[in-house]
Amino acid sequence: MTTVRDSLGGRRVAVCVGAGGVGKTTAAAALALSRALEGGRVLVCTIDPARRLANALGLATLGNVESRVPEHKLAEAGLRPRGELWAMMLDVKRTWDDLVGRHAPDPARRDRILRNRLYQQMSAALAGSQEYMAMEKLYELATDRDYDLIVLDTPPTAHALDFLDAPDRILDFLGNETARALLAPALGAGRFGLRLAQLGGGYVAKTLARFTGQQVLSDLGDFLQGFQGMYDGFKERAGEVRAMLARPETGFVLVASPAAAAIEEALAFHERLHAESMPVAGLVVNRLTPDLWPAAAPLPDAADLAAPLAAAAASAPDLAARLAATLAEHQAMAAAERRSLAGLLARIGAPHALVPRLEGDVHDLAGLARMADRL
Repeated sequence: MTTVRDSLGGRRVAVCVGAGGVGKTTAAAALALSRALEGGRVLVCTIDPARRLANALGLATLGNVESRVPEHKLAEAGLRPRGELWAMMLDVKRTWDDLVGRHAPDPARRDRILRNRLYQQMSAALAGSQEYMAMEKLYELATDRDYDLIVLDTPPTAHALDFLDAPDRILDFLGNETARALLAPALGAGRFGLRLAQLGGGYVAKTLARFTGQQVLSDLGDFLQGFQGMYDGFKERAGEVRAMLARPETGFVLVASPAAAAIEEALAFHERLHAESMPVAGLVVNRLTPDLWPAAAPLPDAADLAAPLAAAAASAPDLAARLAATLAEHQAMAAAERRSLAGLLARIGAPHALVPRLEGDVHDLAGLARMADRL
């Protein structure tokens, strides 16, 4: 039976997607560790603001530059990888700055954009920036580095489809023709852009200034003027990224939990990926309630448990009844989760891994290795 790890064997890029809170970061790290143990040179890139990945990998911090997981940390966890494991955490602001520097026609234009206050706010907080920069960084790593596998942990978005839609929203903002038309009389009106006087005192300009303030409007004009001539480069790059995501060397790994919302999110993402001809490499269902009792055997009741628990019954007379009830509730939950997952597993039709709920969070390399075995 093909496993999720096997499905990624011939690919260079793995993108872990799914709803927030389902364990994408842990799954991404476990997939990366698994390939490194087998002899690959692997990088895992996270966008997780809680920085759990750094702790799990035995690193003090992660930044926008790749860091190798120390061999002594792996050895302390009882691991002897034949390859190398690297990790990094996306710095959205720095990746934006790098992208501007790549497309700016000259240093003056680059510095002008980087100094713009609207750009400084947008590059750190604009909705969709994380997703857009995640794709940009992924493309840079896949084309400029020699890793055997790059595993991307996608941002914790409100809806998983935001990861694919965000680049278009950002590009629509950068190339907004309506804003350019309104501000056209002032674009090119001087080094610092917009001057209300040059808009002829028009009603639109006065209204905008009343609500936003003259300085904000000036920053907007300067921002749009700075990006003039660069939009096509941004759009072309985004097209190259989308093309890379559709190639056979890329594989999307859907990560879900037994929760109804997470299952719906995984199904929605699968439909979107299928519609855009993007390859699905596998499905990871995380935090599944383990099945503790053979399906063919009846569950024990209080009477069945009374004799084995006789020694403890003196201090807890109702122990047998409580244990029987707890086991029945546990098995009912496990059965309900598997019924909920049946439709998802049938629809995905890709290799899948069912990872049971653990007693605690995976917080170290040994825990990641145990999860990797489940994949």
